[in-house]
Amino acid sequence: MQTAFTANQLADPQTAASHAEIRKCVHCGFCTATCPTYVLLGDERDSPRGRIELIKAMLEDGGAPPKETVTHVDRCLSCLACVTACPSGVDYAQLIDHGRAHIEAHYHRPWPERALRWAIPHVLTRPGRLRAALSLGRLARPFEPVLRALKLSGLAALLRLVPRPAARPAAAGAVRAEGAVRGRVALLQGCVEPAMAPSIRAAAIRLMSRAGFEVVLVEGEGCCGALSEHLGRADEARDFAAANLRAWTRAGPFDAIVTTAAGCGTTLKAYGHRLAGDPDAAEAAARARDILEFIGEVGLPPVTRPGVMSVAYHAPCSLQHGQGIKAGPAELLAQAGYDVRPIAEGHLCCGSAGVYNILQPQIAGRLRDRKAANIARTGAAVVAAGNVGCIAQMAPAVGVPLVHPVELLDWATGGPRPAALGG
Repeated sequence: MQTAFTANQLADPQTAASHAEIRKCVHCGFCTATCPTYVLLGDERDSPRGRIELIKAMLEDGGAPPKETVTHVDRCLSCLACVTACPSGVDYAQLIDHGRAHIEAHYHRPWPERALRWAIPHVLTRPGRLRAALSLGRLARPFEPVLRALKLSGLAALLRLVPRPAARPAAAGAVRAEGAVRGRVALLQGCVEPAMAPSIRAAAIRLMSRAGFEVVLVEGEGCCGALSEHLGRADEARDFAAANLRAWTRAGPFDAIVTTAAGCGTTLKAYGHRLAGDPDAAEAAARARDILEFIGEVGLPPVTRPGVMSVAYHAPCSLQHGQGIKAGPAELLAQAGYDVRPIAEGHLCCGSAGVYNILQPQIAGRLRDRKAANIARTGAAVVAAGNVGCIAQMAPAVGVPLVHPVELLDWATGGPRPAALGG
C-alpha cells in the first residue's frame, strides 16, 4: 500500500513503525473472511484492510480525525484474527493501537463517551473499586431495561456482565511447591479476574504447586495495561507495565511470569515493544506464559480423577490469534480425560474483546449470540474458556456452565470440583 508521510512525520518512531506495516498490506482480502465486524456488517470500512486505509489517511493528515473514521476504528475488536490470516505479515496490532492513541489525543468525544472511557480504567483496573462497583451492580440489575430505554446501553451492558458474589482471592505471598521443587513462578494477579472469578486463580495456584512450582503473588503488582491500551491511553498502559516490571524485579528472579487471563498474556508478551529499549521489559516478555501454555510445557500432573464429561473449548482471540496458542489447551483437556468438542467458527470473537462489550454492546451482543448458537450445536455439558472476559460475555447466552480450562485440569489432577458445575 502506498503512503504519503512526510520526513518530519517519519522521524516519530511510532509513525515510522506504522508506516512500515501499512506498506506491507497488499489488499489481498484474506483478512475479510476472518474479521467479525466485516462478517456481520459487510462494510469494507469495518474490515482490517479498510481500517488500515482509514488509519493511514488519519495519520498522514494529522490532527482531529473525521467522526466516520473514529466510528469504524472504534468498531474494531482487536481480536487479531486478521493477523492469523494475513499472508503478508502485517502487524495490525501496531496499527490499531497507534490509531486509537491518535484518536484519544486529537478527537473530542461527546461527554457520555468521555465519562464512560474515564470510568473504565479508574474502576476496572483497581480490584477494590471493582468489587464495590459489582456490589452496586447487583443491586441495580433490575433497572437494566430502564437504562436501555434511556439509551444508556453501555451501563446496561455493564449490568449484564455482573457475576454472582464470590469469595475474595488469596492475598500477595508465596505458595510452596508440592514434592520436588522444579522452579519458581510469578502469577499475575490481574485486576478484573480476582473480582469476577477468584476461583480461577485458586485453581492455577493448586495446579502449578502440584506440578512442582513455587507460586508467588507479587506485592505491588497491578493491571497489565491491556484495558488502557484498548482505550488508546498508551502512556497509561506504559506506566502500568513499568510498575509491574519494578515489582517483579524486586521479588524475582522467576522462571516464568504466568497469567490466567489470555488478554493479559498477549499484553505481557508485548512489553518488550511497549517499553522498547528496556532489557527488563524484553526479559519479562520472553518469560511470560499463559497458564495453559505453561502447563503444556512443564507437563500436566498425574490425572487422578479423569474428567469424562463433554467440554466445548472456546479459544479466546487473545490466545489463538494474539499469542498463536491453538491446539495445546484442547489437547491438555483431552489428556485429562475430557471429551473435547470443537466449536464451529472458532476463529470468530465472542464479542468480549477487553472492554468492547461495554463500548459496543450491540455488535458484541450479536457476536455473543452467534457464538452461543455454535456452542449449543456441540451438545457439550460445559464450556471451557481461557479468559474471564469471554466467560462473563457468554454467560448470559449460554445454557451450560462456563469455567476456565485450568479449573477442569485442577479438578482432574486432585483439586475440588469447579463451583460452576454445581454439586
